[in-house]
Amino acid sequence: MEATYAISAFIVLLITLVWAWSILNWIWLKPKKLEKLLKEQGLKGNPYRLLVGDIRDLLKIQKEASSKPMNLSDDIVPHVFPFAQQSVAKHGKNSFIWLGPIPRVILTDPELVKEVFNKIYDFQKPNSNQLVRILATGLIVHEGEKWSKHRKIINPAFHLEKLKMMLPAFFQSCDDLINKWEGMLSSEGSCEVDAWPFVQKLASDAIARTAFGSSYEEGMRIFELQKEQAELTMKVLMTGYIPGWRFLPTATNKRLKEIDRDVIASLTDMINKREREIKAGEATKNDLLGILLESNHKEIKENNNKNVGMNLDDVIQECKLFYLAGEETTSVLLVWTIILLSRHPNWQARAREEVLQVFGNNKPDFDGLSRLKIMSMILYEVLRLYPPIIALSREVEKDVKVGNLALPGGVQFLLPVLLVHHDTILWGDDATVFNPERFSEGVLKATNGRSSFFPFGGGPRLCIGQNFTMLEAKMAIAMILRHFSFELSPTYAHAPTTVITLRPKHGAQIILRKLEM
Repeated sequence: MEATYAISAFIVLLITLVWAWSILNWIWLKPKKLEKLLKEQGLKGNPYRLLVGDIRDLLKIQKEASSKPMNLSDDIVPHVFPFAQQSVAKHGKNSFIWLGPIPRVILTDPELVKEVFNKIYDFQKPNSNQLVRILATGLIVHEGEKWSKHRKIINPAFHLEKLKMMLPAFFQSCDDLINKWEGMLSSEGSCEVDAWPFVQKLASDAIARTAFGSSYEEGMRIFELQKEQAELTMKVLMTGYIPGWRFLPTATNKRLKEIDRDVIASLTDMINKREREIKAGEATKNDLLGILLESNHKEIKENNNKNVGMNLDDVIQECKLFYLAGEETTSVLLVWTIILLSRHPNWQARAREEVLQVFGNNKPDFDGLSRLKIMSMILYEVLRLYPPIIALSREVEKDVKVGNLALPGGVQFLLPVLLVHHDTILWGDDATVFNPERFSEGVLKATNGRSSFFPFGGGPRLCIGQNFTMLEAKMAIAMILRHFSFELSPTYAHAPTTVITLRPKHGAQIILRKLEM
């Protein structure tokens, strides 16, 4: 009996010691080892502080920056991304910061950025923040073979020929916006409107129509739920996320799980209905869900193996991602374009003249949208100054070489899109000034072939929905320009802020004036 007790006590002690050692290694020994290795490579950063790293300073500096009013300027880095900017200024362009016990190396050299983008099997998406993964997983987070499989199956939905079929849905959503704004005009033909909620509605309408076609109403309900989910998640992140927090039975966590269950149940019903239609031999619908399911069935049939395709959960996650990425990216691109054209009437006039020259009073078509050179220049410059995602991150599991740096496994990398896009060395002294002319000969010429412009990422993992977003944005801005002139309202307060994407904190108040057709 005593021997059994002694053995049990020894096992408990051993387990306790192993657990204590793993905790000590996680919060202190490993971070200090990584810090030493990074400094040996000539990288600089703040000394590691137990468990929190730089998080407290980061949140404090961000809170101070965002609490101050901002001048009407496109020099937004000090307001939106102050900690990264200060770290680079203090420690150099290839420095590092601490996200808790994890060091994150900041890379701003275009050659190093390009290398990270291209070596997709060495540099992978961080798996550390499970809270964000509640919103959507899918293609954006998958790695290796699963990423390759999903990319191959989803690709057909974003081919240009398929996107052409979605133009009527884009047109309908844009036309609804035009009609709403025309209904708000005074007898003098003008009014003040906050464009931000309207372009959000336009983008969500368009993604619901293009993703689910005839199930548009149910699609919109799912979108509203995901929007609430995103807002709750970002609220938690901005107050300082604690590992394990999502398992606590807080009111926010309960609501997040409730939303997730509701979204999954609705998507499951929609997908199962489409599957039954496919099995019954009905024609495939030319919306994203229909094309995705058709491509998935084709892949399974060609290989005679259901394991090469997506299962129900995979399709659900990709549908959730359609919403999150499609609506967020397009709505912020549209709102910043409207704000910048409101501030620069000369570019607004040039874009309108081009639209009228190409389309006249005809409905915008694919070929015409492709010929809008000035529009493309403007949209690229908006994406440079106000990229939807201000930074991208990667991590490495094993030792890796980047340029002349030999870095250890366990390190993360920060690719600060906003900092690179505003870098005067890369873009000239007018880097913080709206100047679409820099893109007059295309992106390649504007960047001198360097990876200094990457609003949609880069390399093999370049955003699959890039053409979708650009086509929808061209359609929307072209139709708005043809019906209205607009300028910033005196009530507009310039306050770019990040809530998943870079958006106007206080809205986008503009004065609309009806144009004579």
